[in-house]
Parts: sequence; C-alpha cells; structure tokens
Amino acid sequence: MPPVRSYFRAAWDRREFAWEMARTEMRAQHLDTTFGRLWLILNPLLLAFVYFVLVEILRRGNHRPPHQLQHLIAGIFLYTFMAGTIREGARTVVGGGRLVLNTAFPRILLPISEALDHFMRFLPMLGLYAVVHVATGLPINANTLYVVPLVVLTACIGVGAALFVSALQVYFRDLKQFLPYMLRLWLYLTPILYYANRIPDKYHFLIWINPIGAIFASWSDVLMFGRAPSAQMMGVSVAWAALFLLVGTVFFMSREREFAVRL
Repeated sequence: MPPVRSYFRAAWDRREFAWEMARTEMRAQHLDTTFGRLWLILNPLLLAFVYFVLVEILRRGNHRPPHQLQHLIAGIFLYTFMAGTIREGARTVVGGGRLVLNTAFPRILLPISEALDHFMRFLPMLGLYAVVHVATGLPINANTLYVVPLVVLTACIGVGAALFVSALQVYFRDLKQFLPYMLRLWLYLTPILYYANRIPDKYHFLIWINPIGAIFASWSDVLMFGRAPSAQMMGVSVAWAALFLLVGTVFFMSREREFAVRL
C-alpha cells in the first residue's frame, strides 16, 4: 500500500486530469452534441418501456401498482448510472495500458474519471425524469431532497465496485465477458422492475443483503409517494456504500504497483 495521505493528496492535485478524461470520453463518443445527448436519454427510456411492456404481459391483467411506469423510468435511469460506472470503469486500467506504463499519477483517477463521465450522462436523464415527475403529478415536498444522498450513495457503490473490478481485470481478463450478465442479474434482483413491498415477507431479507436494495426501495418511496426513507433503510444503504468504497479503494491501491508488470 502506498502512503494513504500523500496518495490521496496527489489524486486531489490531479483532479482536473480525471475531469478532462471524462470530458474527452464524452467528446470521443459525440455525447456532447445535441443528438448525442438525445441518445443518452432515449436509450434507457426505451429500455424502461420494454420492461414496462414485459411486466404488463407477466401481470396478465392483475391489479397494476400505482405509478408503475414512472417507477420503472426512475429506477432504470439511476441503475444505468451505476451500472455504466462499473462496466466502463472495469476496463480503465487494462484499456489505459500505455498511460499506466508511461505516466506517473495515482491510477485511482482512471475509474473515477469514468464515474464522472457517467454522472454527466445521468444529469440529462434526471432532468427528463423531473419533467415526467411534475407532468404526472407525483408528490414534491421536503422529502424529495433525499434524492441527493441516494444518488451519492449509488455513486459510492458504483465507484467502489469499479475500483475493485478494474484491478481484478488486470489478473482475470475474461471478467469483462461476464460483467454484463452479472449486472443484468443484479438489475433483476433489485426492486426496479417491481416495488419492494411486492416481495413476499419471507423473502424480504433479500432487500438487506442486496447492496443496492435499500437504496432503490428508498428511491421509489421518495419519488413515487413522497415518503422519507426509514432510518433502517438509510443506515443499511450507508453501510453498504461505505463497505464498497473501502474495499474497492484498499484493493485497488494494494495492487496498483503490480499493474505495470501485469500489463
């Protein structure tokens, strides 16, 4: 492990490097153009509509929960932000081989730059959802401010997971083949396609052992019903976010000196 204080001081001093990498990535994919921003919104929006139709077919005429479509859109948008951070962050060390070999800087900035990139992609989605939220008459009150800490907690889990898998992929290059399937399975196990209260009581423990289960259950309560998350929900969410960030950071820093040899 490098000296922690000096390492993070060096990372902070080079924060503009991470920011410029994120902006360059968006420009390279033409996501800074009007049509690029439109695609950023349309892609997860169409995915939400596909899942909505699928859920309607599986329901077979049974009673529809309130605000089902809005629930799906809000959940898919937030999950797209987190999953993109993990999926693209996983390739940053291996994909940045020449930069890692020829430049001295804290490598932790590579996955963080992807998190910044996907946060900038998430902002237009959040803006579109705000329009949908107001247009459909969903509640807006003081509890709506919980959106901010819930996004921060989701980002912490995304960054922590990205740090872990980006370092792990240096040793196991085939990880990138399995990661999309793991992220898709994680989506199905999280209360996004359904409400958390639709889970039978005997399986409710799955909310607590799913690192993002409490976050997305709280996200839905805040946006769909204007309810503040319970202290238990927030406590579990903070605990998982802190654990992911700590484990991911420690694992990444402990392996960083081997990156040049492995690459």
